[in-house]
Amino acid sequence: MYEGPIQDLIDELGQLPGVGPKSAQRIAFHILGAEAEDVERLADTLKLVKETVKFCEICFNVAEEERCRICRDPRRDQTSICVVEEVKDVVAIERTREFRGTYHVLGGAISPIDGIGPADLNIRELVQRLGDGTVTEVILATDPNLEGEATATYLSRLLVPMGVRVARLASGLPVGGDLEYADEVTLGRAFEGRRYLES
Repeated sequence: MYEGPIQDLIDELGQLPGVGPKSAQRIAFHILGAEAEDVERLADTLKLVKETVKFCEICFNVAEEERCRICRDPRRDQTSICVVEEVKDVVAIERTREFRGTYHVLGGAISPIDGIGPADLNIRELVQRLGDGTVTEVILATDPNLEGEATATYLSRLLVPMGVRVARLASGLPVGGDLEYADEVTLGRAFEGRRYLES
């Protein structure tokens, strides 16, 4: 344990996802040894992100305006929506250059053990997007783990009766893995081999 502000910094850094106690300590001492201008630039960037970045009013992707760049792009296929758990999954799929539709970010996955149910996700907004009949295909690209499968199953039972084709990404993604860590080839093959779900 350290005294004062350095311990406070270690504690704050330790709350970040993927940062354990040793990593938090390393980062804190790196910041302590960095030039004042570098630390100020980091602090200014953190403030700027918090003040200016918001979530797209349509798909819940990150955006600097009311709508993200994908929702503003008239070249995107408006008849196809790819449903993902987190914003980082949009980036992973975009790297494949296989999908030219739009996205819908749920903001997580159904996980009763963590107290996350369908009402805690952006599912109602997804259903509203399907209301005007423009969308004909929904691709469920949730993570291939227990929570992602539960979310995909819930969504397929909800969406298939609405008359849209509902697909789940095909094999190629390891069970228990995260889309964020899949390489472009694996994700590309998963898109090519997606399967459609029936009610």
